Amino acid sequence: MQQICILVNYLLVEQLSKSYGEKELFNNLTFGIDQGSKVALIARNGAGKSSLLRIISGQELPDAGNVVFRKDIRWAFLPQNPEIDDNTSVFDILFHSENEFMRAIREYEDCLRQLKHHNTPELRKRLETATTTMEMVNGWDYDVRIKEILSRFKITDLDQKAGELSGGQRKKVSLAKVLLQETDLLILDEPTNHLDIEMIEWLEDYLSRQNLSLLVVTHDRYFLDNVCNEILELDNQQLYRYRGNYSYFLEKKAEREAVETAETEKARGLYRKELDWMRRMPQARSTKAKARVDSFYELQDKANRRVEKDTGSLEVSMTRMGGKILEINNIFKAYDGNKLVTDFSYTFKKGERIGVVGKNGCGKSTLLNMIMGTVKPDMGHIVSGQTVVFGYYSQEGFQPEGDKRVIDIAKSIAEEMPLGKGRISASAFLSHFNFPHALQYNYFSSLSGGEKRRLFLLMQLLKNPNFLILDEPT
Repeated sequence: MQQICILVNYLLVEQLSKSYGEKELFNNLTFGIDQGSKVALIARNGAGKSSLLRIISGQELPDAGNVVFRKDIRWAFLPQNPEIDDNTSVFDILFHSENEFMRAIREYEDCLRQLKHHNTPELRKRLETATTTMEMVNGWDYDVRIKEILSRFKITDLDQKAGELSGGQRKKVSLAKVLLQETDLLILDEPTNHLDIEMIEWLEDYLSRQNLSLLVVTHDRYFLDNVCNEILELDNQQLYRYRGNYSYFLEKKAEREAVETAETEKARGLYRKELDWMRRMPQARSTKAKARVDSFYELQDKANRRVEKDTGSLEVSMTRMGGKILEINNIFKAYDGNKLVTDFSYTFKKGERIGVVGKNGCGKSTLLNMIMGTVKPDMGHIVSGQTVVFGYYSQEGFQPEGDKRVIDIAKSIAEEMPLGKGRISASAFLSHFNFPHALQYNYFSSLSGGEKRRLFLLMQLLKNPNFLILDEPT
């Protein structure tokens, strides 16, 4: 007897549209997320991925359209930059939930924490009641799961206030919170940001094993390949769906673009002929002539369709570098008794491409900051050559003084940049980084998170550095 698989729709997005001023992000988007689907949303920076997730989660309103969740499902949303009250403790962030498991565990863990400081009869009685509740709701397995997640993300101090956390720590606490909730659907915006390789691999395995649906935005192609079974591509305000992982998406996207390019070129050839007829044509009176006019305008739209072109590479003329580049001599660095760098020495050579790897908190960014001179080693010294020009892309990013236009920010670094042959203006250089002319006159505050990071990288390149330091550039 053949089994029939009935797909249950968890989320339906109907005819959704959103614009910011004159910039249209998307128009008339319609798609759904089914039970068991693990869907990735892919698009260029600034195309509206985060805006779409915020609209779906109810944090923003669309200009038109509807978002409908199945009534009986539970869902949770992780924004790209979670907003947390600085005075809230990590414990309260994690365990603030209406989930019966979480309520039981919150009470149980709270009793244990208080008993460490005040061993009173009242607290012991509360603990006894909390233990009974844990047994009634079968909360012990859930408690084990909580401890695993907190351990994986190195969340140890539950009394710490959110205001004391770094941006990366806030993201990990927020990610842990949504994972701890018993959800049917998770909506995640850049969940692997600030995670080290070990954490990312664990998260991939965890999400793959869980019986839940997923809608995720990420630039991590390995995560996309290992976790997702569907891809939604938002391209030129149109939505394309691919039933497969990221590798499958790349293959089918290339096929689609090849077909579209051929169709567009064919339409342009026919358009030139029809345009000549339109110019010579007397006023259309017959039904046949009117139909041909209607077809002409349809053909015009197809012929004017954007075709992706390779912008080509730029041969940049770098600042000359002398024989001495950078020497690190027996440096030592510790914070609060935690040794980050011990007796480290290295001499950099011209043309080297060096990757710095390690777990979160091991001192990678501290090492880069010591190289840049913004942090001093406790012992040892670092000496750079006289001709070295640094370009430093830091995790913290960039925030201009006052709201400025993109082109003005770029020109504040350099009006133009030397190439192997000639020079290139700041505006033309911006275009190579997917900042078209119209976007160059937008204010910094209107840019998406990805566009801001891309502009920050471009600013470092405009300095014409011969020593580039990148801290989490992707």
